[in-house]
Amino acid sequence: MNRLTTSWGTHPLTRHPEDPRDPLRAWDAADEYLLNHLAEAGTDLSGTVAVLGDRWGALATALHAAGAGGLVQISDSYLGREATRANLARAGAAPGAVRLLTTQDPPPDRIDVLLVRVPKSLALLEDQLHRLAPAVHPGTVVAGTGMVKEIHTSTLRLFERILGPTRTSLAVKKARLIHTTPDPAAAPGPNPWPYRYDLPGDTPARALAGRTVTNHAGVFCADRLDIGTRFLLGHLPRGLGAARVADLGCGNGVVGLAVALAEPDAELLFTDESYQAVASAEANFRAHLGAGRPARFTVGDGLADVPESSLDLVLNNPPFHSHQATTDRTARRMFADARRALSPGGELWVVGNRHLGYHATLRRIFGNSELVASDPKFVVLRAVRR
Repeated sequence: MNRLTTSWGTHPLTRHPEDPRDPLRAWDAADEYLLNHLAEAGTDLSGTVAVLGDRWGALATALHAAGAGGLVQISDSYLGREATRANLARAGAAPGAVRLLTTQDPPPDRIDVLLVRVPKSLALLEDQLHRLAPAVHPGTVVAGTGMVKEIHTSTLRLFERILGPTRTSLAVKKARLIHTTPDPAAAPGPNPWPYRYDLPGDTPARALAGRTVTNHAGVFCADRLDIGTRFLLGHLPRGLGAARVADLGCGNGVVGLAVALAEPDAELLFTDESYQAVASAEANFRAHLGAGRPARFTVGDGLADVPESSLDLVLNNPPFHSHQATTDRTARRMFADARRALSPGGELWVVGNRHLGYHATLRRIFGNSELVASDPKFVVLRAVRR
């Protein structure tokens, strides 16, 4: 467990799920820089303080200790929200002391201090700044933070175009601050999100070819069909009948949608830790299959809440990044979750970059791994629960 020291005390912080073997911290120099700046500037925290993109609750926990009044966290991450709950509870905060909103929830009507932890996705930042702009007034303190490698000219242009004149600070510990002066006359134009496009005619899953898909901001490859998913679509299992199928880490749900279109009796579960992703998956499923076809859409920690032995097939294109960190921890947890949730004889199908070595990980967890298909960049692997 790491301890973040601020002007308002020392706060033990963890990521979610808690794992003593996890080498990654629940905060970084960018969080520290912003909190130090707020303390040194004597920022008035008595009004509504909105924190966007607080990754593991470090900002919310420290600001609660600082006595911030109407504190609101806005996050796209289920795991981040659960970490925030745990970190606040550890700090002695009463349940509900900090209002936890998702990126799909209506934002506050008025914001007096807007703090932005710059996300990896520029699209998500654009969407959320558009959504928050009506709540910002001329007296709102707007400050962003991120590591130097996360803040680009395009990042600053978004703040300036949507909210007002923007400048950056000097770098400290490879972190930087963003300062924006709200301009009531700013004319950012319409919010371009969610984004819609037509899948190409040569999409390997023929039932998907030419169909329009909807992507909320921040969903992986939101403006096109990513090549890993495309490869998996060309090698999906067939003849599933009434199989219980999970699209694990579903993103915009095109993999599960392809199964649903090809297998009318299959029962589909779409799950992801991103609220934006699950909203996209549900929008796409309903647009092409209507309200009459049952399916479940859940935001959560993988398949942790799915009963044991309740699935026949899990399809997975696992991420190998956690924010800016490269890690296979998420994939390993997804594979272990899948094994528990699969019934005996049930199968996990995974697509991944060849160099990630998922075949070895699957053998450790399942005791077996079979190569279904490969090209110079990707592999599709199959593991069976014995």
